[in-house]
Amino acid sequence: MAEAKGLSKPVKLKNELADFLGERELPRTEITKKLWDYIKANKLQTKTENGKPENAGKYIVADAKLLTIFKNTNSKSKSGKVTNLTNMKEGQTIDMMQMASVVGANIE
Repeated sequence: MAEAKGLSKPVKLKNELADFLGERELPRTEITKKLWDYIKANKLQTKTENGKPENAGKYIVADAKLLTIFKNTNSKSKSGKVTNLTNMKEGQTIDMMQMASVVGANIE
């Protein structure tokens, strides 16, 4: 069997994400899938920035559990966009496009 590469290669998770997912290593694709499963199961999406959870929309509402991993995120994309969630509070939202930054900030 060929060795997994790229997004399919398991990566080591930082403690908060490992505790959240119950795994120490996972491929990025599986990390993202499990985060979305949690978000959908707990109806943590909204159509408006910092809106109330309504189970649909492009914004993700931080609950206490997600906040533990969101707060690890302080990164700059190749295009120069800064994603700093270190001061985020419960009930605030992130755009779903920021999930890649959240995952990247929570792996070693």
